[in-house]
Amino acid sequence: MDRELWAVIKNEIDLRVEAEPSLGSFLHSLILSQKDLLAAVASILASKLHSDALSAMDIKKFILDVYTDCEEIGPALEADLKFFKEQDPACSYYSTPLLFYKGFLGLASYRAAHCLWNDQRHTMALFFQNRASEVFGLDIHPAAKIAGGVMIDHATGVVVGETAVIESNVSIFQGVTLGGKGFESGKRHPNIKKGASIFASSTILGNITIGENAVVAAGSLVLKDVQRDTTVAGIPAKELNKLNITNDSWDPGNSGL
Repeated sequence: MDRELWAVIKNEIDLRVEAEPSLGSFLHSLILSQKDLLAAVASILASKLHSDALSAMDIKKFILDVYTDCEEIGPALEADLKFFKEQDPACSYYSTPLLFYKGFLGLASYRAAHCLWNDQRHTMALFFQNRASEVFGLDIHPAAKIAGGVMIDHATGVVVGETAVIESNVSIFQGVTLGGKGFESGKRHPNIKKGASIFASSTILGNITIGENAVVAAGSLVLKDVQRDTTVAGIPAKELNKLNITNDSWDPGNSGL
């Protein structure tokens, strides 16, 4: 684990407590009293995901055990935090996504569920998927494969299908669907390559590939492969140069096409 990152986060929380003393006990119990980042994430998730089925104490212990068993989760969570801070202009502190961002916390839930799924504990994996969907507003199938260093911004309405694959340094915004077409079986969901950006309310369907550093504009429907370093927009999506729009005069986050 990155001890320097954890030290920075605790320092940020000290400053938050100084600024908002009324939240001191809340912040102390969730973060400052924890031994490391994994314990803090487990504590925060437990405070949000508990239900009649499992208490907050049970969920914290369960998630922390899963995080400890799956060695790849720690580095992935650290990479997620760092990528959120790098990519989101509204995020000035590592502790912000940790405490407040549904996208980060939904990913953290998914990472536990994915480990459970791979360990053939499908019922518990689906339980966490369901609770994360209810609480955070994003629905990621536990079997999907998501690398560390991914940002799901705002998160509300994001759906990631069972056979989807998302590489590192990918940014996904609210309302995005990585889905299948019809009643296909087998590999039927998209592959999102390193550095791609999928803007709000875009729908990407089928076993297709969004290439490295590609951009899918807001509100697009993508049914075919997108080449690396290419921007597509529209319904159905087309390459930017085929829409007679220049990069200089157009924002890929603008859905008004």
